Amino acid sequence: MKILTAAQIREADAYTIKNEPISSIKLMDRAADELVNWLIVHIKIFTRFEYTFFCGVGNNGGDALVMARIFKERKFRAKIYIVESSKNYSPEFEFNLKRLEEVNITPIFLTEENTNFELHENTVIIDAIFGTGLSKPVTGFVAEIIKKINTKEQEIISIDIPSGLYADSNIQNKSEAIIRATRTLSLQQPKLAFFYPENHQFVGDFNIIDIRLHPAFLKEVSTNYFYTTYSEIRYLVKRRSKFAHKGTFGHALLICGSKGKMGAAVLAAKSCMKTGTGLTTALIPEIGLNVLQIAVPEVMCIATTTKDYINELPTLSSFSAVGIGPGIGTEKQTQNVLKLLIQNSKSPLVIDADALNILSENKTWLAFLPPNSILTPHPKEFERLVGKWNNDEERLTLQKELAQKHQLYVVLKGANTAIACPDGKVFFNSTGNPGMATAGSGDVLTGIITGLLAQGYEPKIAAILGVYLHGFAGDEALKKVGEVALNATDIIENIHCFFQQIDKQYKDYF
Repeated sequence: MKILTAAQIREADAYTIKNEPISSIKLMDRAADELVNWLIVHIKIFTRFEYTFFCGVGNNGGDALVMARIFKERKFRAKIYIVESSKNYSPEFEFNLKRLEEVNITPIFLTEENTNFELHENTVIIDAIFGTGLSKPVTGFVAEIIKKINTKEQEIISIDIPSGLYADSNIQNKSEAIIRATRTLSLQQPKLAFFYPENHQFVGDFNIIDIRLHPAFLKEVSTNYFYTTYSEIRYLVKRRSKFAHKGTFGHALLICGSKGKMGAAVLAAKSCMKTGTGLTTALIPEIGLNVLQIAVPEVMCIATTTKDYINELPTLSSFSAVGIGPGIGTEKQTQNVLKLLIQNSKSPLVIDADALNILSENKTWLAFLPPNSILTPHPKEFERLVGKWNNDEERLTLQKELAQKHQLYVVLKGANTAIACPDGKVFFNSTGNPGMATAGSGDVLTGIITGLLAQGYEPKIAAILGVYLHGFAGDEALKKVGEVALNATDIIENIHCFFQQIDKQYKDYF
């Protein structure tokens, strides 16, 4: 799913109005219908609440006026406050303001002279003061109203985008004058601002509401930012031939483990096998041989000549993909192994954990990584690689620069894990949950991506599909064990759920 700028969103509206064709009023009606239907389906005990709308005088406010009218027609309780930041009403807003007379709603106007409002105890606040057309930070009495709304304990649902937040860059914005929504209902496409962790306090959880903007425009419009959903991912999974054998699905090498960290090797090896690799070999220190062969009997092992850490590299010619990092430590001889791997590998590598920490101490090695290698840092590992940043927008810029400069895929782990590609494109993931912020979760991701790479998936697909699959398995685990108790093994035990769903839908279709 494409992530569009504020300007592109306006172009999409205009293109739809011209080419569907549909009037702007009818398009607003359609958007409001979809918003109301979503609320009715997804808000528990919907009818017990009063809904208080705070509407600006532009089209975002116009959407909310239509919603309020629909609520009243369906016998739901609705109150409207008009935040009159200007006398320059949009035509669509003015039209729908007059239509409130049809359902006997009398809005209350909030102005510089009157900023007082009352909220019922069981009120849900609907925020529609400003949309994506905001051109400057919110100030004056409107900022004071936003501050008052934010002090209330009621749930706040923002329409399209929290009022005061820009869809694109917020570096110069004033955080105290931005609505802090519980949930945001984004029309048609997500906004880039939703994916910056520092904006979660404003956006809350978000959902995409399909208002059926013209598909031709959405297909052709160009962007460097994407939101990865199941509808795109399902077509990336390869079907297996009836006559396939284990050699068909590749041979992965995992370089992992050291004294006291063999659990990381176990997790990476298990997840690699669960992802469908035909053969998996683990290069481990001698101390971990019994651990791995008992824990993961399906995995072959090569033990190094040192007891406690990895000090040598096997011949690479028989392996179709190599992943390095989980639990390897940073011993000097282990660092040399990574250097030799970089020098001798003819194929992209998956680099994680301690291997990233070694790279951060030897940044000149980045220039010699095989093109299209996949780095999977968490934020602290990423900081060691590129240095500190002042805000999340700057962090994204640093991530893109690292990927483009060295022709790498940089998988920055976290909520909506971001995958920066060598061509400048960035894919934000839609799966996963806070329960996955647990020891070993990253080792599982390394195993998954290495397994996909070994099976012949292109590095870009292996990274995007691997991150989605990892989050999907975590979400399945969440259903069974909950957020607090969820651990890395739970993620591995639910990898199969993704492939089962793919298989079921394939069989249902055919």
